[in-house]
Amino acid sequence: MAHPIWSNIFKLIGKKRSEAEIALKQVPIFEDLNRRELKGIRKIVHEREFLKDEYVFKANTPGLGMYIILRGTIRIEGEDGTEFATLSSGDFFGETALISEDKRSANAKALGDCRVIAFFRSDLLEIIRRSPVFGTKILFNLSNIMAARLKKTNKLLQETNPNFNESKYS
Repeated sequence: MAHPIWSNIFKLIGKKRSEAEIALKQVPIFEDLNRRELKGIRKIVHEREFLKDEYVFKANTPGLGMYIILRGTIRIEGEDGTEFATLSSGDFFGETALISEDKRSANAKALGDCRVIAFFRSDLLEIIRRSPVFGTKILFNLSNIMAARLKKTNKLLQETNPNFNESKYS
């Protein structure tokens, strides 16, 4: 008969989750994935460190994928340095590159030493090819995020420009 301590140790080992796995689960694109799907994502994402003032990407460069911040702070800014957003641990950015090959519209710059997870368009396309149901789940979540952001942008446009007519652009 197995000693109870061994069964408890193996339970703990099985439940241990990496920092990256926890961060992935908190991102809306991946939040409803089951454990097996999440582990599949974890195997294909790329972790990278950026030093203070290093660019994750620059405006007008090809958009290759999205990034999730594990540690540190990233500033999203225009080409002229105008700040659009300051993001920190748990935040994500660049997700439009997962569905569009357009060039980046902003810079993403590390304000201090940072660690990020990168999920590239090529990785998503491979998931879709191998498991269409799994890929569709990710695309559906991504679509919901983009729709929510578009709605928020439209609301801001209406607040700042009373003559803005949303129906002309939808």
